[in-house]
Amino acid sequence: MTKDLTLGFHGAARTVTGSCMEFCHDGKRLLVDCGLFQGSRTLETLNRAPFTFDAGEVDAVILTHAHIDHSGLLPKLVADGFDGPIWCTRPTADLLEFMLADAGRIQETEAARRNRRRDRAGEAEFVPIYTEQDALAAWRQAQTTELETWFEPIPGFRARFWNAGHILGAASVELDIAGTHILCSGDLGPEHKAFYPDPESPAGFDHVICESTYGDRRREHLTIAERRTSLEAEIKAALTLGGNLIIPVFALERTQELLLDIAALIDAKRIASVPVFIDSPLASQATSVFDKYAGSLEDTGGADVFRHTAFHFVDSVQESIRLNTVSGAIIMAASGMCEAGRIRHHLKHNLFRRESTILFVGFQAQGSLGRVILEGAKRVRISGEDIVVRAQVRHIDTYSAHADQDDLLAWMEARRPIAGSLFLSHGEANSIEALRRLAQSRDVSASIVAPELGDVYRLSHNAPAARIKTGDPVLQQAVGRDWQNSYAAFATSLKRELADIKDAANRQQAIEDMRKILESYKQAQRTRSTRRHADHQSG
Repeated sequence: MTKDLTLGFHGAARTVTGSCMEFCHDGKRLLVDCGLFQGSRTLETLNRAPFTFDAGEVDAVILTHAHIDHSGLLPKLVADGFDGPIWCTRPTADLLEFMLADAGRIQETEAARRNRRRDRAGEAEFVPIYTEQDALAAWRQAQTTELETWFEPIPGFRARFWNAGHILGAASVELDIAGTHILCSGDLGPEHKAFYPDPESPAGFDHVICESTYGDRRREHLTIAERRTSLEAEIKAALTLGGNLIIPVFALERTQELLLDIAALIDAKRIASVPVFIDSPLASQATSVFDKYAGSLEDTGGADVFRHTAFHFVDSVQESIRLNTVSGAIIMAASGMCEAGRIRHHLKHNLFRRESTILFVGFQAQGSLGRVILEGAKRVRISGEDIVVRAQVRHIDTYSAHADQDDLLAWMEARRPIAGSLFLSHGEANSIEALRRLAQSRDVSASIVAPELGDVYRLSHNAPAARIKTGDPVLQQAVGRDWQNSYAAFATSLKRELADIKDAANRQQAIEDMRKILESYKQAQRTRSTRRHADHQSG
């Protein structure tokens, strides 16, 4: 048994979801986060793959915050044998009850929906990754502690939380393991974000792991008043068209920030008091947690802003379906990247309408439906149906819960000196590379590492990290836009492109040519397989 301290990256490496880091020392194992991969179908298959470690050998988990890309595989971890504590802040534990239960219901609903699809007839039954009951079992293992207070998640492993300014309860994690001083940023909030003070933590570490979501982007740093002016313009423009304003939202945090600003705009008579439907039971539950901690939140003015008379929280499916007949309303629905939940239903009923507007207010990961729409797709595929995109597609970046490039650089510089290595995780490749170059030019650390999925590093006091295991290339290929994204884009436009060929015989010939191309690829694959088998036999 080695006594080396090691750090393994099981997620959020060259991608922004699936956060999961494993710290091992002297036979003890600590996870920081255990999140769900979100994005392309290929990336999401990693959620179904076995963990690359033994869940039963994990001693404890420290959870930075309640977002599903950081917490969403905890139920699977528990179902696979983990029975230790899940350490987090008290607000995170309160949110986690609802977040995980909702994730379990989504898993069950999505599995049932896929099994009903006609194009899956005869295929093996699709099984949810975990159920609502599995999710609640994981939540019951949560243990809470206060910010800036040392605790021992495992004997010999010391830890404490620092405000990350990202969402309610979000924290950075300071670790002291075997005399090595480490800081995991978790997700960091931007400067002067609503509800919370700016992120904070000590300086002087051996190793720092920093998120890089917006490492290649600089946003205009707006005050809350300026942000409301931007939102006001978008709402007025959308409602002038006469259709609905559809806002894909994250049920946690983004919803509450929007409600704060919409209430202020209505009360100041800067926008009409149109109905605002919050079509997400999870958003309603998360808002109740915000109500619980309202006394400690900034910018609310002491008012019950989340329960404005214009706001209508939609709980039942029947109420959600009735919104199909509504026009001239604001409809906020989860999920924020349009990968699941009721937002897909509203997109199906509004994307084809020229008078409707889709307003994106958050990050859209590569391969997600939201990213495809935002990048200008003319048609998209939703639940097996091809939907034409005629609606206005808009995007404002003033509500991000993530630090931008300037914020990240300032946070990293404030952590100096970093005697060992600076790891840049939780970002797409271009974001990480842009941030790496700037951090290097600012001399943030002599050793800057951009880990990939499956990489393992040895960590030492006052020395750079050393990679001792290279990740699996097959896992790494799941990151980014995948063939299923390209297929969906191709399939949704194929019929129209064939129709543009005027002669019926030429259309038929085009179909035959495509079939021949596909057959040539299959034949080449069979030939390579035969050659490999022959080489193996001769060897």
